[in-house]
Amino acid sequence: MEEKHNALPENAQRELAPGEEYNPLLSPERKWAEVTPYSVAIGLLMVIIFSAAAAYLGLRVGQVFEAAIPIAIIAVGLTSALGKKEGLGQNVIIQSIGGCSGAVVAGAIFTLPAIYILGVEVNFMQMFLSSLLGGVLGILFLIPFRKYFVKEMHGKYPFPEATATTQILVSGEGGKGAGTLLVSGLIGGLYDFLVSTFGTWADTISTTVLGIGRTVADKAKVLLKINTSAAVLGLGYIIGLKYAFVICCGSLLVWLVIIPLMNIIWGGQVIDLMNTGVTMTIGEMSPDQIFKDYARHIGIGGIATAGIIGIIKSFGVIKSAVGLAVREFKGPSTGSGTTETGKELRTQEDLPMKTIVFGIIIALLAIFAFFAFGGVVNNVWQAIVGLLIVGIISFLFTTVAANAIAIVGTNPVSGMTLMTLIIASLILVAVGLKGNAGMAAALIIGGVVCTALSVAGSFITDLKIGYWIGSTPKKQEAWKFAGVAVAAATVCGVMLVLNKTYGFVGDQALVAPQANAMAAVIQPMMNGGGAPWLLYGIGAIIAILLTVLKVPALAFALGMFIPIDLNLPLLIGGAISWYVSTRTKDKKVNEARMNKGTLIASGFIAGGALMGVVSALLKFFNVDWFLSAWHSAYGEAIAIVPFLALIAYMVISSMKTKE
Repeated sequence: MEEKHNALPENAQRELAPGEEYNPLLSPERKWAEVTPYSVAIGLLMVIIFSAAAAYLGLRVGQVFEAAIPIAIIAVGLTSALGKKEGLGQNVIIQSIGGCSGAVVAGAIFTLPAIYILGVEVNFMQMFLSSLLGGVLGILFLIPFRKYFVKEMHGKYPFPEATATTQILVSGEGGKGAGTLLVSGLIGGLYDFLVSTFGTWADTISTTVLGIGRTVADKAKVLLKINTSAAVLGLGYIIGLKYAFVICCGSLLVWLVIIPLMNIIWGGQVIDLMNTGVTMTIGEMSPDQIFKDYARHIGIGGIATAGIIGIIKSFGVIKSAVGLAVREFKGPSTGSGTTETGKELRTQEDLPMKTIVFGIIIALLAIFAFFAFGGVVNNVWQAIVGLLIVGIISFLFTTVAANAIAIVGTNPVSGMTLMTLIIASLILVAVGLKGNAGMAAALIIGGVVCTALSVAGSFITDLKIGYWIGSTPKKQEAWKFAGVAVAAATVCGVMLVLNKTYGFVGDQALVAPQANAMAAVIQPMMNGGGAPWLLYGIGAIIAILLTVLKVPALAFALGMFIPIDLNLPLLIGGAISWYVSTRTKDKKVNEARMNKGTLIASGFIAGGALMGVVSALLKFFNVDWFLSAWHSAYGEAIAIVPFLALIAYMVISSMKTKE
């Protein structure tokens, strides 16, 4: 009789007591069906479908969706419908391979279309190698840190996306929370679908809904906004009050202090920090424009500095990973995570460190060859410089990407890539690479780094899911390379087709918002322009001060970079999780309520993700059901009522749980 797994262990999401062990759903002592012809075939099929869909929709309509959760839902449905035995382990592999789609798409569409936008020639092989080599490097750099993030830091990071995906996979096994997950998924999905497709109410409520709010926003540049999405509210619940509060503090500093101060100090001036041709004074800009053009760069500086501080702080982790590599060259060793016979537990088996080290060397040599002989740069010296940029930045920021995903489920890859492009442009200009050739080189280098960081951040989610459920890490790691290769080929193929069909410039051009931003930054850099070093410096100083004060600097900097309307609902969700888990003195009741809320939040995220795909598809096929007049007249005022109802549902349903 097949064993069913009803729920994650009680200690899955809390810190472990001294001497306490976490035992996953799939026993480490037994071999389970994981990598099978079925799981690999379905996983690769998901990569093709969702890479094409995400690239198509992201570039065509400017709407990027997260593929991991829809893939998990499809995997559960297919495995159940086909009556597959031991489906849980296979579903983890399907999700892990399929998850390559969203990560590689983000890495590619953030940078490579900018090459077309700037009118520079590029071919399929250059785009493919940029995505493939970046993805491979991201996987290889992350694997040595797996045990640190998923095991040693167990319970210290919320891992919101991994939590939601794991709940979906476990519910597919007939888990006791399946009903709650289904109902909340339907509520969250319907709620977000009504907003995005019909405009029944606004997706954002701002202080400008009132006359005085409009005046304050216009004159003082003070503006507050809150996104009413069920998915974002659910994300906040899983993140928890601690991190949500720190993130919001970063956001409030930018929106209530820095933006108004910029208006007071420079209100009558035109500030063109990057020589992009800005003609408006600060006083003429809206708070949103000031944030986009100036204030968010403070967040980028903060993220970069917090990341470097994190690298310095985790030097011991890096040292132990390097030490492990050295020891493995001398012979196998035993330690924690081994059986009585000295053999490593199945759930702690990574790819051999020798394989990782040789893999990194081969990948770096391939990147050098690509740069030197693939038409990216002009000579070997410039190829070496490009390789150093890729190797150093990718390695340093791999842990930053993993940290960000572990905390908020959002990878600030666009901010880190923007920083990479600026650094790369300055260095390439210094070694004699300018103009169109310089722009193409910087963007391809940026594409490699962007994909590496995107894949690394995404992969830590997959590995955490595997850790909770009890998958074999080395199987996830090995098959991730296949997923990245298929995703890279699919994304770049779609990009070539879209460029020929629609183009990236002109009246019918593709939206490609991130790539347009990258192009706007890099063009003046390659023509003697500057970078907003003052703003980066302010962000760096803030990150250093926060570290001294023992405040999580990366979470705070993420708040400064991510728009405030996405941060305030995180605080509400975090407050709900605190409230429902602290109302009684009975620890078991509090834990039961917290777990019920986690299921509801996961349902909101899953429903919102699925309906995001549906809404984007409707938009692409020119199905317009949007109630424009109604939305503009009453949208924000009406939005308050359903949003409060959503909050009430989450609180009341969680509080009904007794044990």
